[in-house]
Amino acid sequence: MAKENFTAERIKSYQCEQGKQQTIHWDAKIPGLGLRVTQTGTRAYIFESRLFGKTIRITIGDPRSWDLGKARAEGGRLKTLINQGLDPRELKAEAQAAHEAKAKAEASRTVTVGEAWGVYLEERRPYWGDRHYQDHVKKAQAGGQPAIRGTRGRGLTIAGPLHALMELRLCELRPAVVEAWAAREKVSRPTSTRLAWRLLKSFLSWCAEQPAFAPVVEGNPAKTKKTRELLGPAGVKQDALQLEQLPAWFAAVRQIFNPVTAAYLQTLLLTGARPGEVLEMRWEDVDTRWKSLTIRDKVEGERIIPLTPYVSHLLAGLPRRSEWVFSSSIASPDKAVKPISKPHQVHDKACTVAGIEGLTLHGLRRSFASLTEWLECPIGVVAQIMGHKPSATAEKHYKVRPLDLLRRHHEHIEAWILKEANIEYSPDLPLSTRLQLVASA
Repeated sequence: MAKENFTAERIKSYQCEQGKQQTIHWDAKIPGLGLRVTQTGTRAYIFESRLFGKTIRITIGDPRSWDLGKARAEGGRLKTLINQGLDPRELKAEAQAAHEAKAKAEASRTVTVGEAWGVYLEERRPYWGDRHYQDHVKKAQAGGQPAIRGTRGRGLTIAGPLHALMELRLCELRPAVVEAWAAREKVSRPTSTRLAWRLLKSFLSWCAEQPAFAPVVEGNPAKTKKTRELLGPAGVKQDALQLEQLPAWFAAVRQIFNPVTAAYLQTLLLTGARPGEVLEMRWEDVDTRWKSLTIRDKVEGERIIPLTPYVSHLLAGLPRRSEWVFSSSIASPDKAVKPISKPHQVHDKACTVAGIEGLTLHGLRRSFASLTEWLECPIGVVAQIMGHKPSATAEKHYKVRPLDLLRRHHEHIEAWILKEANIEYSPDLPLSTRLQLVASA
């Protein structure tokens, strides 16, 4: 088709040739500038040229948005770029990518720590156990909600250590801010703050790997020497029952007025489970037929351990008020019966009666592991019952202990502990006559 000098009138008059899908009319003034008219009447300025032996065609835009002067200027600009060996399409893609990156960087500067924390929890939840996930939720919770227990008499839930950081913009979370937070929080709750700090470090490392957050996270603001020194190392606790303390401890615990609490504390010692794991036990987890307990394990998800005779006796005497084995007699605000709170104070009073100092609930788990040393029980058996990860290649890959083998060792451990506590127990006797406390010599 012959070229013509474009004018406004000619632009309006150009039509698509009959029988074709589209027709391109070329401008005689700017080489490569054309007007494409489709069979449906759609019009657009285009530019066509050759670069490195290949034809390239670029759409400029609709004549209603581009007047003829601007279209010719754009055609001239594109021709200049091609003469320089540059592909306008690549330049446009690079400019668009740079613009989008800048826009994302600007947007990320407005993201709060709480918003990023929510994304972090949602993405990582499939890889965590429920207990680990709940740790993250509780450390960042707002608090101030009505509660009937666990609030030290305040009646309201307490804000988690990380809550103070949640409203900050992520770009504002600098080392000095984290250090000031650590110095403030460690005064009232050093242990909880130390755990929150570890969670915060992992969160910020994750942020540094995410395209949406990396532009505003410089390194890891929580990993500073000053923060580490402020919080100090986690203390190594040594509290555990001594062999000669067993009679006094059992006598004091069995005198606790609440039978649920008394059974809970004894179950802790005789299973070596974590305090929270025992509280989460449901009646469906207690299998009296196959004599097993299913424990909600924070490491592996769950583990199955033997239901030993004396523990079975303790559980058989508990009221079935709800799905929870160790259920509270007090309903929560939503009318649901939930597990009892961890009975720290009740246990402390029982230990005072027994003349034992500094024994914590987790110390009962430590006691189980320590007392098995007297029996020279295989360390892998104890670890499997307690839910510790195997620490050797043989334990990880070659030793598989079925429940009946664990039961043999576990029942032996329980019988020995009861004997050392001067408690006679026979599973063959009726419930009312099985148990008696034998006065120590």
